[in-house]
Amino acid sequence: MGRIGTIWHYTTHPYQLRAMLHWKHLRDPLHFRNEAKESAELKKCYEFLELTSRSFSAVILELQPEMRVPVALFYLVLRGLDTIEDDMTIPNDVKIPILQKFYQFLETPGWTFDGNSPTEKDRQLLVEFHFVVTEFAKLKDVYKDVIRDIAKQMGEGMAETCRKPAENLDGLPTIADYDRYCFYVAGLVGEGLTRLFVPAGVANPGLLTRPHLYISMGLFLQKVNIIRDFREDLVDKRSFYPKEIWGLYVDKYTDLGLPENEEKALACLSHLVLNALDHADDCLYYLAGLRDQSVYNFCAIPQVMAIATLALVFRNPEMFKRNVKIPKGEACELMMEVGNLRTTCDIFKKYIAIIRKKNTPKDPNFLEVAVKCAKIEQFIEGIYPTISKKQKEEKRDMELKTGKTVYIEEGFMPKGFGTILLILPLILFVFANMVFLTAFVIGAKLDFSTEAFNTLTFFKFDNESMAFDIFGDTTERVVEAVTKTLTHEEL
Repeated sequence: MGRIGTIWHYTTHPYQLRAMLHWKHLRDPLHFRNEAKESAELKKCYEFLELTSRSFSAVILELQPEMRVPVALFYLVLRGLDTIEDDMTIPNDVKIPILQKFYQFLETPGWTFDGNSPTEKDRQLLVEFHFVVTEFAKLKDVYKDVIRDIAKQMGEGMAETCRKPAENLDGLPTIADYDRYCFYVAGLVGEGLTRLFVPAGVANPGLLTRPHLYISMGLFLQKVNIIRDFREDLVDKRSFYPKEIWGLYVDKYTDLGLPENEEKALACLSHLVLNALDHADDCLYYLAGLRDQSVYNFCAIPQVMAIATLALVFRNPEMFKRNVKIPKGEACELMMEVGNLRTTCDIFKKYIAIIRKKNTPKDPNFLEVAVKCAKIEQFIEGIYPTISKKQKEEKRDMELKTGKTVYIEEGFMPKGFGTILLILPLILFVFANMVFLTAFVIGAKLDFSTEAFNTLTFFKFDNESMAFDIFGDTTERVVEAVTKTLTHEEL
């Protein structure tokens, strides 16, 4: 987005501009760092954290003190692994042994690596990795065991991937291989974080007994990144799209980028998005098990970024021409909106609605996408029933005034049922008056005696046969009464 495009975007999206300014300049972090108590090595680690990931660094540095250092070091360790695995200039006979032994280097004082390409953006982290090693040694054993174990598993998984041809434009053969790769590079991250959170008391221990939940957290993020990075990976002459999917639409992976194959490429894209959406429910379920606000923000923010990215790329032909990303203002808006499970569900519903709106019958996956979106919305509706727009506005106003989260209790009656109950007596009253007025006009005498109540005959005519009770066929009797009145001998 050029400068003029940026100005126009924020002119037409003022709330995003406000969110960006608020996030950067007006917001107080949940937890402040005490730099006076930080060692020089730890400060250096935090510098690398900010250099390697601007988006993650902010939420990591705001974690509660017990979690901040373990999570920061965990991230840097995995970033170091990823930097080696991603560098295509490192020959496999050098790369694979390092990946497999990387977990051992965490306990090797002074270990560093300077074999990355000079153009590798995170090269300096490995050149000065001894700072990470020093701080790693200070962690509690329970945290060290988790980080070491995940680094070992991830290194093995990356080594397995590296054994395949460097320039692989066929992608991963099957969806199972796709899931396996995503597990090694992201699902293990979800496992490691959960194993860090539970001992610290910031997550429900039950999450450890449901591995599919934390695996889905990682797979959802990784699949979104793979889908989005089509053009970037194509330039690097590699692919992670499963051939089992793209092979249904084109003969060669590179054909997805050809203008004449736009509809086929969009159909392939919708298939990949559909596959990623399989993990959405599990992600929300996992978030419900977190017990600390800073940890919740750390986990939820990447998830809402991912669902927003899916909505952006879905049936978007620009994705095959250039790298597309959600605007920074929108990202800040999402980070500001994430506060609890309810607001996170609202964000998911918002972007699921966008996907559903962009879905089209000419897409061969139209029905499957529509059903998947409906299931996610149904899942969310089961947790938090829809509230009215007015209630949302009142909730936001109250939160702005009090600075506290306001919860709206859903009524037990269906929407509009209270209004019906209020109007019903009025309708019955009007109807009863019309009946009495009609009877009076046609010459009936009103009788409210005890006998009348017992027999329910409140109207009496000079001709007793014209008497009728209010539960009879009123229309026929009124017509009969009118007819007899008009033919009376006195007329």
